[in-house]
Amino acid sequence: MRMKKVLAGIMSVSMLAALTACGTKTTDEGTTTTAGGNDAAATTAAADGGAAEPVETAAPASGEDVTIKFSWWGGDSRHEATQNAVNAFMEKNPNIKVDVNFGAWSGWEDSMSTSFYAGTAPDVNQINWNWITNYSSDGSIFLDMNKVSNTFDLTQYSQAALDQCTTAGELQAIPVSMTGRIFYWNESTFANAGVAVPTSLEELYAAGEAFKTNLGDDYYPLALGEYDRMILMVYYLESVYGKAWVVDGQLNYTAEEIAKGLEFIDSLEEKHVTPTIATILGDGAESLDKNPKWMEGKYAGIFEWDSSASKFNSALNEGQTLVVGDYFKDMGDYQGGYSKVSLAFAITETTPYPTECAMLMQYLLNDPEGTAIMASERGIPLSAAAKENCLSQGLLNEMVAEANGKVLDWVQFPLDTQFENSKLKGNPDGVYYDALGGLSYDEYDYATAAQILIDGISDVLAG
Repeated sequence: MRMKKVLAGIMSVSMLAALTACGTKTTDEGTTTTAGGNDAAATTAAADGGAAEPVETAAPASGEDVTIKFSWWGGDSRHEATQNAVNAFMEKNPNIKVDVNFGAWSGWEDSMSTSFYAGTAPDVNQINWNWITNYSSDGSIFLDMNKVSNTFDLTQYSQAALDQCTTAGELQAIPVSMTGRIFYWNESTFANAGVAVPTSLEELYAAGEAFKTNLGDDYYPLALGEYDRMILMVYYLESVYGKAWVVDGQLNYTAEEIAKGLEFIDSLEEKHVTPTIATILGDGAESLDKNPKWMEGKYAGIFEWDSSASKFNSALNEGQTLVVGDYFKDMGDYQGGYSKVSLAFAITETTPYPTECAMLMQYLLNDPEGTAIMASERGIPLSAAAKENCLSQGLLNEMVAEANGKVLDWVQFPLDTQFENSKLKGNPDGVYYDALGGLSYDEYDYATAAQILIDGISDVLAG
């Protein structure tokens, strides 16, 4: 792990410099739109499943010139669509200027957590679902969206969806979409290797040998980073044992069961299915979609969020075809895997312009014009109005829609809110990175890596 952290540290410095140089942009004009009346929505979001208390609504927009800040992470296609939508919003609302800050995921949560605690976070933020419990379990960081329900139309969302973003009796964010992990395959590279894209674990193992024999040692059917390996291992274990990863705040797997999952992950390297962590880090790419080996088709598969299809597909060189894969039925007797709120939009509690922020969110998530521009860059919209609008105009990415449908039809298990805790998934010092990276570097055996996971996860679950 020492060499891995050195490499990761060098890469982090260079990526931070790049993000500082080009990740922040300021739009030229200001913009906003208002929603229709929504008096009933003030009590739509229940407090942890119960009836919400009446809340004081935010003051109406002043009409004066204001500047609000908006941040998000993602790939190039998401950046382009979101900037276009923000620019259109400002054209409609010339008194509202929106300063935007965006970049790749790597290091994003670390910088955002610092700004949340320092009270310097942007006014509107794209957040991960678990950030609500991690940073605002008492409701101190994110605004209760019930306070702006006269501006943002909450009725476009199911109560079940809103409940997933309700903590401490407050609706602290708006869920944008639901997502889960699924396989994507570069069909062109598989064809060059003389095999079809795999529909089973047995076929995936066979593809590893075919790639090595027919294409060379630097071609692999699947590329998996440490966090990808952790999610795939849980999918495998749930398929084998038929039980959720965490139940009632307790890890639901024994050391022996987790060791079996780690043995499965190790087998993917042994059978030339996926490169080692050292190989992937040695590529020097900021993220997999920016890795030349992905672009060229040398890495021919990913296990990724269904909402990420666009950035991986658009990164491929001309002449290559990406297709949505299937879940592997021969992993076990059960349908492993989970779905979760893909991401959400939240307004910081400290913003001086809550109504203007809600106007921006209304335009991006519910408005016919804004949702047409955003389309499916953040997954298939949960907003009923946005989904209907995009479907009627044929704007939903067919690959994302196909992947999302397969995910929601297959997965059966819940995701614990702490699974994505930064102490676990943080790079390079998180527990997942330590255990899965150490296994790949042959620094840990299965038992040792399993115990690292158990100890780290249990500490996080204990609070």
